[in-house]
Amino acid sequence: MRSKVKLGGHPVHPMLVAFPVAFYTAAFVCYVVYSFNGDAFWFKVAVVANIAGVITALAAAIPGFIDWLFIPSDASAKKTGFFHMIFNVVALVCYAIAAFTVCNKWDDPQPTLGLAIPLTATGFVLTMVAGFLGWALIQKHHVGVDDVAQN
Repeated sequence: MRSKVKLGGHPVHPMLVAFPVAFYTAAFVCYVVYSFNGDAFWFKVAVVANIAGVITALAAAIPGFIDWLFIPSDASAKKTGFFHMIFNVVALVCYAIAAFTVCNKWDDPQPTLGLAIPLTATGFVLTMVAGFLGWALIQKHHVGVDDVAQN
């Protein structure tokens, strides 16, 4: 099943997913580091990474959703893609709530994290599960993979 959203002949969704994964990981790690050392630098890095993760996840979701729409409804990939999407959306919501709850503390000398660590930890785990399902879409169901290799 070929991807419907391509750039230079390559599927766009897989090109973009590395960004939210990296930013989500950085946000979670930096919130944890801040909780241990109290240096507001790490809090600010976490907030920036958190917001960047949410924005890039939204950007990656658009071509992913379009590709999912064109998977035939009777294909087993449709169900796998649905769960991939749901895990990613819930992770996005976790990170968005975390960002919303801490971004107004940017100028605080010792900002409090509230639920930022549990929310980003949950979002991180959900993103890893979604990544596993995304890999299954490629490896098992061949979504986004051309049917015939071209030399």
